[in-house]
Amino acid sequence: MTQGTIGLHGGGELIRGDEPFLRAILVEAATATVARLAACVPAPADGGRTIVVVLPVAAGGERPELAVANARAALGRIANELGMTVQVRVAEVVDRRTAEDPVAAAMLAGADLVYLPGGDPERAARALLTSAAGRSLLAAHARGATIAGASAGAMALCAWTWTPAGGMPGLGLVPRVAVAPHADRHADEALADARRRLGGLAPGIGVIALDERTGILSGRTAAAGRRWRVVGPGREAWIAPGATTAIIARDGEALVLPG
Repeated sequence: MTQGTIGLHGGGELIRGDEPFLRAILVEAATATVARLAACVPAPADGGRTIVVVLPVAAGGERPELAVANARAALGRIANELGMTVQVRVAEVVDRRTAEDPVAAAMLAGADLVYLPGGDPERAARALLTSAAGRSLLAAHARGATIAGASAGAMALCAWTWTPAGGMPGLGLVPRVAVAPHADRHADEALADARRRLGGLAPGIGVIALDERTGILSGRTAAAGRRWRVVGPGREAWIAPGATTAIIARDGEALVLPG
């Protein structure tokens, strides 16, 4: 099985208007389910349903139960519209300690879709780096699962993210990229000021600024990098490492990011 899809979302997630991105990641997850079932002998206990795991780690310092409830409702509603049979589970990882829970780690490893709502990118990155939950997330993606994060969840999945004290490494699922979410709230300032707002970038890191209710989904890897497509009503703006101008793309359009 090849690596799964990655979804990076600009925030304002799980509300009306976010249907295009949620629909897209569930369709990708259904593909992962088919591959998982084909490789599974004997038949799985889940009855062939698509396994969606909500990972509220970024919301751990706020109200993770609210993030979970919103994710359950929105993903369940869209799955029903698609005619998909899903089982939504919750990996109760909210900090570094719970990131070592073997039950949560096993749940993540068996997912077809892992969804990370927003919150605190530092909390998410510190909990996932070199933890059992983080290793399970990487393993799930390697065997074909879709991994999608919104706002802080997206930031933590990438190579670099920010903290109040400055930048720090993320989980590294998306190499040489940092996410600047909620870009439409700041208009063009989000592009000109992205590096400063990320607390300083490590060498070779570019910035993808994403509007709310808008995301990008990874596709095939080519010689020039990995091809992504934009999904949602807003725009993305990619500032490559060392560049001063942004490449803008909108719904249905494609862009190429490193590796």
